[in-house]
Amino acid sequence: MTTQTNSKPFKRLLLTGAAGGLGRVLRERLKPFTEVLRLSDLSDLGPAREGEEIVQCDLADKSAVMAMMEGVDAVLHFGGISVEAAFEPIMLANIQGTYNLYEAVHKCNVQRVIFASSNHTVGFYRTTDLVDADMPFRADSMYGVSKCFGEVLSRYYYDRFGIETVCLRIGSSFPEPLNPRMMVTYFSYDDLVESLRCALFAPRVGHTIAFGVSNNPKKWWDDSKAGHLGYQGKDSSEKFADKFPPTAERPAKDDPTTIFQGGPFVLSGPIYK
Repeated sequence: MTTQTNSKPFKRLLLTGAAGGLGRVLRERLKPFTEVLRLSDLSDLGPAREGEEIVQCDLADKSAVMAMMEGVDAVLHFGGISVEAAFEPIMLANIQGTYNLYEAVHKCNVQRVIFASSNHTVGFYRTTDLVDADMPFRADSMYGVSKCFGEVLSRYYYDRFGIETVCLRIGSSFPEPLNPRMMVTYFSYDDLVESLRCALFAPRVGHTIAFGVSNNPKKWWDDSKAGHLGYQGKDSSEKFADKFPPTAERPAKDDPTTIFQGGPFVLSGPIYK
């Protein structure tokens, strides 16, 4: 990881998936960390703003990914499909694309990646379970399976080549929770940025699996094995509790969307079309 002598620690950070929901949030918030923020997506990102470089890139195109990686100090990999879909597009964007990215990281001698993984890698644990980073995968969807692949792939590149990765299993990062499930998985934008700051600036991260979640009253995930990153959530879903008051209505006892942590994702796939 390159350390600069000026006021910004990085010369160039790469953010993939910059046109996505979280990519648009991070486009401005990452700029204090780097002289140049290279933004990449398959979709149009518009003109480059001050301190930006724009690269339109299909992650499934290996040569394009290799060219995109030139001169990069660290990568925040938010690219790919972020919802359940048919396997074929997920395979190209999330599996082939993540492989292409790590090959380019290796060949361009980039030393650290922040991989936007997902809570859906463990979505088939029950809501009564407390899950930590050492527990087996229990993906709830083809999307979740693709994120499991990314975590395993990043572990290989760390063990084989020493490329450090923080796999951030993102909960629900929105301005506010949209349903009762998100009262548990809520991850504020401010806490997301703070978790990325910790992942970028920690002296050594090795291969770390961290849970991206705010300091909510109810917890499904034990993040103690990522304590060396120094992240502590400052926000909480508690301030939104009045939006989901207790009622006499209760879900059916056999409703899988409330039994399992993945919520509706446990019923959403695989999709064959």
